[in-house]
Amino acid sequence: MSNELWRLTAVEAVSRLKKKEISPLDLVDASAARMAQVESAVNAMPTLCLDRARDHAKRIMEGKANEADGEAGWLAGLPVSIKDLTDVAGVRTTYGSPIFADHVPEKSNPLVERIERKGGIVMGKSNTPEFGAGGSTFNEVFGRTRNPWNTSLTCGGSTGGGSVSVATGEVWLAHGSDHGGSLRRPGTYCSTVGLRPSAGRVTRGTSNNLYSPQSVQGPMARNVADLALFLDTMAGFCPLDAMTFDAPGVSFSDAVANPVLPKRVAFTIDFGGRFEVDREIREICTRMAQRFEELGCIVEEVSPDFGPVDEVFMAFRSQQFLVDRELQIQQYRDKFKPDIIWNTELGQKQTTSKLAWAERERAALYRRMFAFFQTYDLLVTPGAPTAAFDVNLRAPATIAGKTLENYMSGSTLNSAITVTGSPAIAVPCGFDSFGRPVGLQLVGKPRGEAALLQAAALYEKLVGFDRLLPIDPRPGTVPPSSP
Repeated sequence: MSNELWRLTAVEAVSRLKKKEISPLDLVDASAARMAQVESAVNAMPTLCLDRARDHAKRIMEGKANEADGEAGWLAGLPVSIKDLTDVAGVRTTYGSPIFADHVPEKSNPLVERIERKGGIVMGKSNTPEFGAGGSTFNEVFGRTRNPWNTSLTCGGSTGGGSVSVATGEVWLAHGSDHGGSLRRPGTYCSTVGLRPSAGRVTRGTSNNLYSPQSVQGPMARNVADLALFLDTMAGFCPLDAMTFDAPGVSFSDAVANPVLPKRVAFTIDFGGRFEVDREIREICTRMAQRFEELGCIVEEVSPDFGPVDEVFMAFRSQQFLVDRELQIQQYRDKFKPDIIWNTELGQKQTTSKLAWAERERAALYRRMFAFFQTYDLLVTPGAPTAAFDVNLRAPATIAGKTLENYMSGSTLNSAITVTGSPAIAVPCGFDSFGRPVGLQLVGKPRGEAALLQAAALYEKLVGFDRLLPIDPRPGTVPPSSP
């Protein structure tokens, strides 16, 4: 049985769990067996907690951990992965840093507590770049995570291990986080779906940047219905996160089961010529975005005015690094990778006037996006400016033939959306000439996750790429850089 269970969708698996056709232990064993098959090829889940998982499964089967049964997002004993930036009680949690290589927290993050209360069984920790900083998943503690479509390529970052864990069938759902695209780029590169929710939709619990909307927690999955289920698990008010708010009266799963078509869809390939995008990505994404017309949508090529959004994003990102890393760098500077030091020192050099300017620009952008969404129901962009690149690089060598200014330059299509406050989801839309996944980024109205997921579900049904997962890891070579 375990040889086939890993192929089930999360929705199918939870349905069978609720009917008691299978048990949580069956799924834990299937997950563990699948990890034993594929981990050596991809390195997605470097830390496992199988005994802890089996103990949790037994408690659920004995009726001792079923207090959330009947609530939206009840997972009934479904195995999941937790990103190694987020504490799980009694499980090694390194944040991808040699400073914390042997760290074992005594208490779980409030989001992990919520997931476990809702019947999610933690199988282990998914790999991440050091402190989540980077668009390629590697660190000095665990090494590099590889793309299952071509193991010579990156899976993206920073929720790279999570994306690979669901793409290969190691687990059914993956927890992650997103600042500048960390749920969306790994989704694009691995042909999974990753959602950046609105700030406050999902608790961050222990963040030092508690009042910043930049970084959020969110779900990854193989398809949109599974993603909606996991968002139901995560969503809701948390007293430890002042930005959180109550879950909706209608679950996201119910919304996806009864989708409403967006009437007017805006599409932009490069945000009005603002950002570089590789030629083949341009061609594929333009063609695939226009397929919304087959659903009956009006599709227009138009972009909001994003203003100096890349500079605004870096101002807030550098401030967040300063809050999170300044004191640690003072103590352990030689143990930090250069990108983190660079980003933190940008924050140290930044004036209060620069932050005030960034706040004014962010507010103005939010108002322009509000006006834009009075006309359009959905904004569609490429999920990334390039396809997956060499796993040994920290960023793509070039975009459209141009050298990147810094490691964040490969994330500008995603980080621009971060500044708007809108939710965004990566959905698969095809493959390039070298067989690398390509995705679209769908952007909705603030707190408009239900409508966004509905649009994604309708598009997913139209194109059908979700049916290609899960996959066995495939060896390959690195294609040449694209123009």
